[in-house]
Amino acid sequence: MYFLSKDLFFPAVETADENGLLAIGGDLSPERLMLAYRHGIFPWFDQDDPILWWSPDPRMVLFLDEFTVSKSMRNILNRGIFEVTFNRDFRGVITHCKKSKRKGQTGTWITDEIVEAYCKLHELGKAQSVEVWQEGRLVGGLYGTDLGHVFCGESMFSVVSNASKVAFIALVEHLRANQYKLLDCQLYNDHLALLGCREIPRAAFIRTLKS
Repeated sequence: MYFLSKDLFFPAVETADENGLLAIGGDLSPERLMLAYRHGIFPWFDQDDPILWWSPDPRMVLFLDEFTVSKSMRNILNRGIFEVTFNRDFRGVITHCKKSKRKGQTGTWITDEIVEAYCKLHELGKAQSVEVWQEGRLVGGLYGTDLGHVFCGESMFSVVSNASKVAFIALVEHLRANQYKLLDCQLYNDHLALLGCREIPRAAFIRTLKS
């Protein structure tokens, strides 16, 4: 296991353990975060843990041309019950994600430190959010780190049915329109699989990051 110092450095992702844990320590400065994402690495740790850095193999991704909108979701979109915006309320989105209860989890990995770090990235134009509104109320959304050709999704939330799916669809359409290569979803979960995401070898993901 590699212990990071103040130097802006990460070990090769191939040295990660079988669960994808690569390194411990360091900080959440914008410079370190962007260095991490450009090399297929992301932070993920609980409130009482040191900063943990991961690069799992395989990697959960969405190839944008493989995504299709279901008939039921198309009907919901056509009803116009939601308004979608980009980067109107980044802090609101990440705060909702922090508070959202996850099945099988007793806490959240989105610590106060994470909130402030990604809000700083957003101020620098390196993190983006999608907001979903209903009657003026923020009811769903997502946020992630933007590498210009790959979008690294971090978390999403929904307080009414289908709001997070609406945010996801809006993001995919935006990424397609701007010729992104793929959407990084990091780790497998059933919800992402239902949205069309799938696992690929880490080496393939890293090649896409470098292309």
